[in-house]
Amino acid sequence: MTTINAVTTLTTDGEIAVLSLNHPPVNALSAVLREGLMAGLQQAKVLPGIRALVLICEGRTFLAGADIGEFGKPAQGPSLYLIQDEIEAAPYPVVAAIHGTSLGGGFEVALCCHYRVAVPSAKCGLPEVHLGLLPGAGGTQRLPRIVGAAKALEMVTSGTHVGGADSLAMGLFDQLVPEGELLAGAKQFARQVLAEGRPLRKVRDADDKLLPDRGNAALFADFRAANAKRFRGFLAPEYNIRCIEAAVNSASFEDGKQVERTLFLELVSGIQSQAQRYAFFAERQAQKIADVPADTPTVPVARVGIIGAGTMGGGIAMNFANVGLPVTLVETSQAALDKGLAVVRRNYENSAKRGKLSSAQVEQRMALLTGALDLQALAGCDMVIEAVFENMAIKKEIFAKLDAIVKPGAVLATNTSALNVNEIASATARPEAVVGMHFFSPANVMKLLEVVRGDKTSKPVVATAMQIGKKIGKVAALSGVCPGFIGNRILAARGAQSQAMLLEGAMPWDIDRVLYDFGMPMGPFAMSDLAGLDIGWSAETSKGASIRDLLCEAGRRGQKTSAGYYDYDAARNARPSEVTRQIVADFVARQGRSPRAISDTEILERCTYAMVNEAAKILDEGIAQRASDIDTVWINGYGWPVYRGGPMFYADTVGLPTVVAQLQAYGEMMGPGFSLSPLLLRKAAAGEHFTR
Repeated sequence: MTTINAVTTLTTDGEIAVLSLNHPPVNALSAVLREGLMAGLQQAKVLPGIRALVLICEGRTFLAGADIGEFGKPAQGPSLYLIQDEIEAAPYPVVAAIHGTSLGGGFEVALCCHYRVAVPSAKCGLPEVHLGLLPGAGGTQRLPRIVGAAKALEMVTSGTHVGGADSLAMGLFDQLVPEGELLAGAKQFARQVLAEGRPLRKVRDADDKLLPDRGNAALFADFRAANAKRFRGFLAPEYNIRCIEAAVNSASFEDGKQVERTLFLELVSGIQSQAQRYAFFAERQAQKIADVPADTPTVPVARVGIIGAGTMGGGIAMNFANVGLPVTLVETSQAALDKGLAVVRRNYENSAKRGKLSSAQVEQRMALLTGALDLQALAGCDMVIEAVFENMAIKKEIFAKLDAIVKPGAVLATNTSALNVNEIASATARPEAVVGMHFFSPANVMKLLEVVRGDKTSKPVVATAMQIGKKIGKVAALSGVCPGFIGNRILAARGAQSQAMLLEGAMPWDIDRVLYDFGMPMGPFAMSDLAGLDIGWSAETSKGASIRDLLCEAGRRGQKTSAGYYDYDAARNARPSEVTRQIVADFVARQGRSPRAISDTEILERCTYAMVNEAAKILDEGIAQRASDIDTVWINGYGWPVYRGGPMFYADTVGLPTVVAQLQAYGEMMGPGFSLSPLLLRKAAAGEHFTR
């Protein structure tokens, strides 16, 4: 065995050379790995008697892709292009032996190998689009030469990971070998290639797959049209499409590769990719808590109890059943329990109809759910999550009862979206066990989990909540206790400006349009219609003191009544409402106001800058650990466009002095309760940023 460098070794087995890479945790293509790979390839060429080379990785995966941390820094070590040229120009077959995931730049290296052998559990793909990028090392040019343009379009714009069997069927892998026998299988395959005299097959030269689509503009036009909603606002999908177009229509591989290179450089230096890469790291950073070390002991959670089988409780239960954890669901009546379990079953069966689950999996998950009508059924649970109405008295009553039921050491969690977790915890004799676990609706779909740390919540309980969030596939972010926590408190600041501008002359659809065009999934008024305007509203107590009161009094409760701020047709398509326009106009007139024209710029600035200002207060108060946690909350829980990086990242791109100046210019229009964040003022004056 020859040691090439700290991460690379070269061995031989007769006429087969084996170049092995070991760069934990995921064999990222960092400078040290590229140096070892290049040197190993060059040394193998001069070994006497070598007729083939196997490229394999140690650890849990094949080459995982580029080292994102090197982006934007001076280049070191050999480029990936030189390594790919070295592989393709090898005087003998180079066989990639793939396990784990071969993604991005790692898969682009594999595509330069003459053959690819993998274990059945291996996956491959080009997921750069999720970082606002495109495969920049020939991936968009080689992939369609194997799978064709249509399949390549789907893969590069979705970032799909393709499993072993599908990769074999598509030609991405040449052979599957049994698990645990990758090296032996790859060497045997190499010997078979030599024995059969197979050619040194270069993907770059395989143009036959492209010929049927040359000049087929409709293929690309139809793909763009079919995916317009999914790609809205993002640059990277369009740039990926252009690269596949270049692969199909360019005169040569090199011409197409030049298009890819030009577009890659444009994306990698642009704000969108910077924002998406920032969000990638921010999500991982959110798991780290300064005073809760990674080795903090956690509560083993083998069974979960959930109080309330309604929309939230049922959705929460699904998260745990999905990962094989048994759940006890407690309701106050058999009818409510049966209804909740029926909704869960319907959700699972709908997933089965879409091919995401088998019938057997549906039954397996339903079997993990046990219904009960008595809190005593929670006695053996390791974690209990309360998911009842947002009523402090009811929640405190429940937590007081849990003291006598739930075993010592269990985690007691509340799903409250805004109430004081400290007050809820005060109802128990073990406030250290109480933590907020704020799931977002629908809880079985939405990624965010706000973990709310009370004044007395113990570190093991915080660590357990964060850990369990990750286990059930959520993005967990820590918040301190305040009304609305991180997400809803910022939402309220935006809502205040939206309502204020409604009374100043802007219509609901004006405000919604601006925020939708900014990249939000919907505006505040469309969101209110979707949720129902009558949530928290009562006909008996309504005094017509707000536009919402008047709409509800008129029977306009939102989408469910086909009328709210908007009018809705049978398919729930929204259109501006003349009824709403008149209700607003009459209300404004009664207040003695004179409506004015409000520009799109003012709408956007007052909404987003008010969010930034409130977020800065949250950060200054220590409610959020770091600015990036706030961005993680808003990207994963509220649909802030990831290509804008979250409110704090966005503020940095605008410039904090600009944010402050505009908020000061709007002055009294921001409302009597508005005040500028001292932290925002300090950072703006000092020329500082939140996220850099």
